[in-house]
Amino acid sequence: MAPVVSTAIAGRRDLKLSRRMNLVSGAVIIGLLVAVALLSLVWTPLPPAKMQISHKLQSPLAFGLLGTDQFGRDVLSMLMAGCWNSLSIAITAVAVGGTLGSIAGISAAAIRGPFETLMTRICDVIFALPPILSAMVLGAFLGPGRFTAITAIAVFMIPVFARVTLATSLQAWSRDYVTAARALGNTRLTISLRHVLPNIISQIIVHGAIQLGLAILTEAGLSFLGLGMAPPAPTWGRMLADAQTYLALAPWLAILPGLAIALAVFGFNMLGDGLRDLLDPREVRP
Repeated sequence: MAPVVSTAIAGRRDLKLSRRMNLVSGAVIIGLLVAVALLSLVWTPLPPAKMQISHKLQSPLAFGLLGTDQFGRDVLSMLMAGCWNSLSIAITAVAVGGTLGSIAGISAAAIRGPFETLMTRICDVIFALPPILSAMVLGAFLGPGRFTAITAIAVFMIPVFARVTLATSLQAWSRDYVTAARALGNTRLTISLRHVLPNIISQIIVHGAIQLGLAILTEAGLSFLGLGMAPPAPTWGRMLADAQTYLALAPWLAILPGLAIALAVFGFNMLGDGLRDLLDPREVRP
């Protein structure tokens, strides 16, 4: 019996360690990316848009730490500036979409009836249009740029957060503490803000961290199609698009931004998993 108990305890310790490693690993990766993004606002090895045709397609370490592209621009400087552009677009879009979607979901859970049905149908319609297609439509009217990319990603994020928030809010509304609050005469708005929201905020945060990885991929896809920020502002997705012609001659032009996108997505996924294990098991009691 003793060996079985000790094995179970060891298994729990390994699981806790694994969960902590997810959180720590994700936080370190995202922290480093954010630090690079902020640093790029005040310093890069060379101006990201500076062209030096005489040094074009130089391999890493031959000219600069990570070489140059087909116009002689410093790849490291472009990656640093692209880090800020890609992260800022993704974070802004998720923040806007998450806020609007969460408000819609909490409101639908409180009001119920036709409003809940209408919100669900609107979410279904938005889900039927992929963000890339939405961005193409927006781009036709607004032109490519930061606003178009943020709007396209945010519009897709609204129903995602609305569905999650609605489901978790309905669970909270079925709890005894909400029933007690209703019996005391609290309004639905008061109950939503004081009792429902504190109990679902951790799940919204976790979902937001995970959706940031998807937003990074979507932003890269939009930039790859030319619907992101307009040149010469660098983004990881457009760096991939520009590198297509030079894959055989200069493979690092595609490998480096591809690794940056993969690292950002991996970091946000690890951070989301770690936050879920840290925040989800308990509820905040009023």
